[in-house]
Amino acid sequence: MKAIRTLSIGLLLAAALPAMAQMEKWDCSDEVMQNPQPMMEAVSLYQENVKQYKASKDTRYLEEAYPQWKTVVNGCPKQSKNLYINGANILKVKIATAATAEEKKGYIDELMAMYDTRIAKYGEAAKYTAKKANELEELLKEEGLQQYYALYSEAVRIGGDDLEAGYLVKYMEATINYVRAGYAEPTLVVDNYDIASDLLEGELQKNAADSVKAATIRGYIAGVEAAFSPYATCDQLVEIYGKKFEADPENVELLKKITSIMMRKRCTDQELFFRATENLYRLEPSPATAMRMGQMCLSKKQYGDAVKYLSDAVKGVTDKDKYMAYLYLGHAYNGSKSYSAARTAYNNAAAADGTKGEPYRMIAMLYASSTSSASEDNVGGRSAYWAAVDALNRSKSVDPSEENVEACNRLIGTYAGHYPSKTDAFMAGLENGKSFTVPGWIGVTTTVRTR
Repeated sequence: MKAIRTLSIGLLLAAALPAMAQMEKWDCSDEVMQNPQPMMEAVSLYQENVKQYKASKDTRYLEEAYPQWKTVVNGCPKQSKNLYINGANILKVKIATAATAEEKKGYIDELMAMYDTRIAKYGEAAKYTAKKANELEELLKEEGLQQYYALYSEAVRIGGDDLEAGYLVKYMEATINYVRAGYAEPTLVVDNYDIASDLLEGELQKNAADSVKAATIRGYIAGVEAAFSPYATCDQLVEIYGKKFEADPENVELLKKITSIMMRKRCTDQELFFRATENLYRLEPSPATAMRMGQMCLSKKQYGDAVKYLSDAVKGVTDKDKYMAYLYLGHAYNGSKSYSAARTAYNNAAAADGTKGEPYRMIAMLYASSTSSASEDNVGGRSAYWAAVDALNRSKSVDPSEENVEACNRLIGTYAGHYPSKTDAFMAGLENGKSFTVPGWIGVTTTVRTR
């Protein structure tokens, strides 16, 4: 390795010296621009050591590269993005071989400063702020909890939709560790879960057409849900937020948090949800608060009022909320026994999010409960079950998740048991496998099936 240092400087410069214009692109300091020769030697020696490391995986080459790399990153910070990729590897070797705790801390601080320089010169602040957090978490473990939690939070704040989805799981895990260590109240877990879930749901909607990306994001969503699950029961949410509500019942931001998380976790039958929703709608009426009022009325089985609020909500809620708004509107019409209107609402929910199977399951249950409407089929209205099974098969095709498929298959097993017998179908002039339009409000075309 020492032989690298003895290479002819003249040969190095002849091979590597760029034009002055190139050095300007490297954002070199005035001092370097006035005397570029030492910098070019440092660039060549650093790159040669990295090349030798990649060929041999001998970390001693990274040790050798450190002083030259440091010269380059300090003097020409835009020499290459690889300067920062290689720099992370170099500094991790220095951290691992540090002789004292103080020396190790110095190299960790240098690693953090390197990422700050990278952000200043190349941008991507959210990604590399999260990268800093992840590096600190791996290097310092529990000792660095306060530092890396703050960095994950900053990355989410400045990055939002631009932050890589995988970091949102790390953000939630860091939040929980932070709360368990006594640095914050449990409300922080719920608040940050709300943020992470919204961002991940947005990512899922953007990538719904890409099955590979969508599956990856669903995995991240599952990770966030798993991290949050110890805090997710309705009783726990009431305990976490009840005191805050009593202390400040007209705080609009607090009311939004309470109603949002309780809707997400389906805790809408809790008294806290009712009170928070009423206060929020009184203080800030909007499509979003109309949706919350509709959900509250649903929980109280006040279906007429629920239809009124949710009909207003679907006209103005954001795209990410349209699915739930239409789904709840379907439930409200269902409770009012307005089955055709309920079906329309469920179909609108399915159109709002083509990855969800629940709307078609709900339509299937509407059909199965409406045999009396189909009584003119001459088989006791049992043609409704054919339409119901068709809807369940549609549900499985758009949402192949294990939970949905199992729910659909259970219903299919039940409904198929109610198909007319071959004899009953024959007496009604119906032939197995032939097309048939279900009478009554159902009115869809299906296929004759017997048991």
